[in-house]
Amino acid sequence: MCGFVGLFDVKNVDGSLRASVLEASKRIRHRGPDWSGVFTGEHCVISHERLAIVDPLSGGQPLKSRDGNLILAVNGEIYNHQTIRSRYPEGTFLTNSDCEVILALYKDMGDRLFEELNGIFAFCLYDRKEDRYLVGRDHFGIIPLYQGWDKDGHYWVASEMKALDGLCDTITEFPAGSYYDSREGKVVQWYHRDWMDKPVIADDGRTPEQCAGDVRVALEAAVKRQLMSDVPYGVLLSGGLDSSVIAAITARYAKKRVESQDTEVAWWPRLHSFAVGLADSPDLKAARLAAKALGTVHHEVHFTIQEALDAVDDVIYHLETYDITTVRAATPMYLLARFIKSMGIKMVLTGEGSDELFGGYLYFHKAPNAEEFHQESVRKLGKLHLYDLLRANKALAAWGVEGRVPFLDKEFIDVAMHLPTSVKMCSGDKIEKWVVRKAFEDMLPAEIVWRQKEQFSDGVGYSWIDTLKEKTSREVSDEEFSHAADRFPINPPATKEEYYYRVLFTRHFPTASEAKCVPHEASVACSTATALKWDKMFQNMDEPSGRAIYGVHEKAYRRPNA
Repeated sequence: MCGFVGLFDVKNVDGSLRASVLEASKRIRHRGPDWSGVFTGEHCVISHERLAIVDPLSGGQPLKSRDGNLILAVNGEIYNHQTIRSRYPEGTFLTNSDCEVILALYKDMGDRLFEELNGIFAFCLYDRKEDRYLVGRDHFGIIPLYQGWDKDGHYWVASEMKALDGLCDTITEFPAGSYYDSREGKVVQWYHRDWMDKPVIADDGRTPEQCAGDVRVALEAAVKRQLMSDVPYGVLLSGGLDSSVIAAITARYAKKRVESQDTEVAWWPRLHSFAVGLADSPDLKAARLAAKALGTVHHEVHFTIQEALDAVDDVIYHLETYDITTVRAATPMYLLARFIKSMGIKMVLTGEGSDELFGGYLYFHKAPNAEEFHQESVRKLGKLHLYDLLRANKALAAWGVEGRVPFLDKEFIDVAMHLPTSVKMCSGDKIEKWVVRKAFEDMLPAEIVWRQKEQFSDGVGYSWIDTLKEKTSREVSDEEFSHAADRFPINPPATKEEYYYRVLFTRHFPTASEAKCVPHEASVACSTATALKWDKMFQNMDEPSGRAIYGVHEKAYRRPNA
């Protein structure tokens, strides 16, 4: 996972501005520890910190077009780059970098290039001839991107907010699925789908079993696309359904090099899997079972509660958030990422996104009808970049590890979101994400396929969250908490735990605009605020843990054929 900083709208770049960009870039070097590059023009400066995954030898950035007119810095991966390359004559490209195809597409299509890309990315591109720049972010904001303006009116973009701290008077998140073209002078949302506007996805004649078959074909294709790598990679394996499915598909294709259309043996044929938790946590036990069935080289990382508590301040700095759910879940992942890095692994595939696509959170059992179920799924997908994607990206990037999310592959999303809502709904004895479980029930042990949903921060060990609540309750006095709205008028903390995180966040990011970059809404078990209307019990609760849904979390489901 790379990082970049771009400075634009400068009349004349001088040495001090260049130095400011380089200093800002150093703050995010953890994202790209392999190499640094910088372009200095008359009206812009672009700096890049590289994590080399594809084409480590010649793919250094910023990339340049053959004529030197176009300059490009990218954080991310373009999974369909070989298909795009095949459309151009030999000699078009200077490197084997997957990201270089953006330059060719820009020459042909300008800012209409985005729908051509299947990948995860944020980038800034400078056209020297036209003195024009283009900034863009992928469909769901899987890759983070921030923008800011300094006192002189210069425009900045950066992969993390901390790069802009102290340089910009105003900092905001760059919108997901959008681009900014300096020639147009406005942010444009390029990613939009018909399922976003539909009240519900109607039945279309497919049986549930046929839908499961469609899910399997599409997800296997998505995972295979995302296995492109010139460095060692692995999978995160919590033992839950989603990570286990991704691991199972990866294991099927890992022995061959996908870049060669499976004609060559993989450079690293043994697949490594990684799990984290307190000793004897639910996730570790389940992950052990899945790994044995899949034949991965499995690694268990045990952490103590004290080790996790000691890491919370660093986690908040790297994730740039005070959101309770994110901090709880990110801390074990942050500790795990450090071990993964020590193993020489530079990329891992994860299971993020499935719960949003298929209504996998336990509170979805309370959806009153198909319309509410579908619309909540759409709402959750639209907020993913604020929560789970931010966690997965930044917790891993803190140690120079890239995370890929096949469930959120652009093509797979359309398959999943066009499934009839009735097939996705969970009610009565029907378990959540039945269609995913059915699609892959032959690839995993039944104990994994039909295991009930555990949110990551619960599954690593219930005492982790319980201890966090106890500690923050002791650390924050009643007197302090009574003045929470006075001390933090922007998004006042609703609980002592959130107050505690907010204090740590403010030490690192003291400005009002930085505080506004963090999402803040009432939630129960990871719901949106809108879903609190589904059940009277929800309306007096503000607890993101899955265990908050009493009567759902404890429920034992029957297996379909039991």
